Amino acid sequence: MEIGKLEITSAKPDFWLDQTKAQDTMRRLAEQKKTVEQWRGMEKMVADLTELAHLTEEDESLQVEIQLETEKVEAALGKLEFQLAFSGEYDGRNAILTVHAGAGGTESQDWAEMLMRMYLRWAERHGYQAEILESTQGEEAGMKSVLIEVVGDYAYGYLKAEHGVHRLVRLSPFDADHARHTSFALVEIMPEAKADVDIEIGPDDLKVETFRSSGPGGQHMQKTSSAVRLTHLPTGLVVTCQSERSQYRNKEIAMKILRSRILELELEKRAEEKAKLKGKRIAAGWGNQIRSYVLHPYKMVKDHRTDYQTGDPDAVLDGELDGFLAAYHRSGLGREE
Repeated sequence: MEIGKLEITSAKPDFWLDQTKAQDTMRRLAEQKKTVEQWRGMEKMVADLTELAHLTEEDESLQVEIQLETEKVEAALGKLEFQLAFSGEYDGRNAILTVHAGAGGTESQDWAEMLMRMYLRWAERHGYQAEILESTQGEEAGMKSVLIEVVGDYAYGYLKAEHGVHRLVRLSPFDADHARHTSFALVEIMPEAKADVDIEIGPDDLKVETFRSSGPGGQHMQKTSSAVRLTHLPTGLVVTCQSERSQYRNKEIAMKILRSRILELELEKRAEEKAKLKGKRIAAGWGNQIRSYVLHPYKMVKDHRTDYQTGDPDAVLDGELDGFLAAYHRSGLGREE
């Protein structure tokens, strides 16, 4: 029904007069058509499996094949059912993921880099395109912070389960006594904002500054002011980007991050309004860790919101996050009301 309405809208003579609105409509139309195609594909898989089951009654040698096809159907159906949990307005979007090292110097910075690798491996496993947009290296090892764009269907819907403080307990590789250390890192997940659709930034709302990128000296020293700092005057949000050699590219990345931060601010305000009606809401800030990764004295990763846990932290840190994501969405924690 929605596809029909969108097609009627897109056929109107004045449809493309408002380019921004038209592009958003075409994007929603493409998303709806893709969903229909997925379910029709599932319908065909079930029909083929039913036909194969009838043939198996006459030829028992097909039993292995029907078992394999049944497993494929179950896996595909499970994926589609999981996506039904993504009812949020922005769940289908790309995601902007940021990891911030907590207090603790090298220990926490190394932990932030471990989390960065975990998310890059998760994205790779699921066929998502992941690009590091901005990063700040630690003094001795690891990362002070890193910002990653994850591109693909429902990237934000999946990854919003990761928003919060992540705690690591291990024997320190940086301590001569190999003492046990606890480290913290904050993971932030934002939906990618669409320019002029979600967020409109007027020229008077923005302060743009350029400066030379910091980095290694000598021949690699930036001799031009390619780094960009954007300040959104109405909110006070500041975004800096110096990862690219081109000032234009740095500004483009900074604008993408700024729009997503403004959108996230708006979503937080909505959540606060809902919290006033529903009761106390626990913020995903320091002191409220969502998950613990214990490497010593025993091995375990446990999510404190769903109680889902596993005894294989090595697999989790290599990108095996699906169990945690599924438990989060099954619990209804990520559902918008």
